[in-house]
This record gives sequence, structure tokens and C-alpha cells, in this order.
Amino acid sequence: MSAVYLLLLLVPTISAQTFRFGACPTPKVQSNFSLQLYLDKWYEIEKLPASFARGQCIEANYSVRKDGTIRVLNSQVVGGKREFLEGTAVVPDRQEPAKLGVSFSYFTPYSPYWVLETNYTNYTIVYSCTDILRIFHVYYAWILARSPSLPSETVHYAKQLLTDKGIDISKMTPTYQSCGNI
Repeated sequence: MSAVYLLLLLVPTISAQTFRFGACPTPKVQSNFSLQLYLDKWYEIEKLPASFARGQCIEANYSVRKDGTIRVLNSQVVGGKREFLEGTAVVPDRQEPAKLGVSFSYFTPYSPYWVLETNYTNYTIVYSCTDILRIFHVYYAWILARSPSLPSETVHYAKQLLTDKGIDISKMTPTYQSCGNI
């Protein structure tokens, strides 16, 4: 199969993502990252477009399984109903614990989930990037919080950090977080 044909097949998938030509940026991640402090619930405050996260009131909950892997339970409200998606995260290299891999299917490889910065109690800034045929890359970025909102100064700080690390956030949008008890 030619590379052009493969790219044409990928267009519907990447149209709902953020992509750029060339290799992924490789920003530095949180030093001295503690997975134990990172576990529990995070609310999505802002994100770059992602086909798998188009709802409202998006949350991610992380917990350790008996086998040592991390259970990732994402949820979002779509059409007035909360939907759940469970995945698995691993730390491929114990020397870089802030660089996790996440998969939501037994049939897909682990995707990068890099914690660029977190204070564990209020906010975290996450980045993911995958090279496609070394021609372009698909990337995501999230600003997450322990509560459904963050002060505007914190959001501005997070966006500036992403920009300073060479990540284009021009398509970043806020996530609606007022869904009541859904």
C-alpha cells in the first residue's frame, strides 16, 4: 500500500485530532514524579481536539490494580448520559515515571501520556504525541484539575508552559463541566 493511499485512509481519523508535519516535540516531563500522588480523579479543564473526547464533564480516574498496572477510567457526558471507557496505563521505564503509556484496547499499542507538570493537588499538564510514518504527528494536550474548574491564572500558566515547550495550543478549547449529578 502506498504512503499516499494510507494517508488518505487516515484523513477521517486525523480530522478530529491535532496534527503537524514532522516529528513529535519531546518536551521535558515532571522530575521526581510520584505516581501515588497522581492517582485519583482529575477533571478535564481544556484540551486539544480528540475524537474520543467530544462530550462534556470529562473526568479521568486513576487507580492501581493488583497486577501493578494503572486502571484508567475515563468518563464523559454525551446526550445527557454518562459514558465510561476503561483502559490501562503502564510506566515503561521506571527511570522516567512521568512518561506513561495508555491503552484502551488489547489490540492497540500504548500511547504516550506524559505528565509535563503537576502539583498533584490542583492541576496537571499532560501531553501525548505519536509519529505517523515519520511524515507527521498526531498530538494531544490536556489541562486537568482536581476540581471542575481552575483559576484563570492557572489555566494561563498551563497554556504558557505548553507553548514554551513547543506545543501548538491554538486549537485548545475549554471543557464544559456543569452537568449536575449525571
